[in-house]
Amino acid sequence: MKRFTLLVMLSFCGMWTMAQDTVQSKKLNKMNMVVKEWNTDAKTNRKILDHVTTYNPDGKKIEEIEYGLDGQKWRKRYEYGADGRMLRELVYNERNVLDNYKKYEYNEFGKKHTQYTYDSKGKLKSMKVYEYITQDAGD
Repeated sequence: MKRFTLLVMLSFCGMWTMAQDTVQSKKLNKMNMVVKEWNTDAKTNRKILDHVTTYNPDGKKIEEIEYGLDGQKWRKRYEYGADGRMLRELVYNERNVLDNYKKYEYNEFGKKHTQYTYDSKGKLKSMKVYEYITQDAGD
């Protein structure tokens, strides 16, 4: 019985370790990565660049660019603090001129608490507050 219990525990530990490795490898895969999304016109078979996302060495998204037939539609740049949390999201228009930006504050659990949206001149446009509600499984 002791051998069986030990075998079950070792098997569980091995599966848990493999699961952790899989989670880690998914995050590691984004390090310094650029993801390009392409659309293909069904009639002409022409590939058209749709979206580009760039990640930093830590695997955090640092830039997104959305494209249309005429070129760039918008671009977003993300800035992070020393703790790894996103501090600002800067949004640029099709001419690559700053349109607006968002600043974030976090609660004691590291979740977003408040999002402030400013125009390009720094005037507050809107504020969003995040509320987290835990519900029992029986609800």
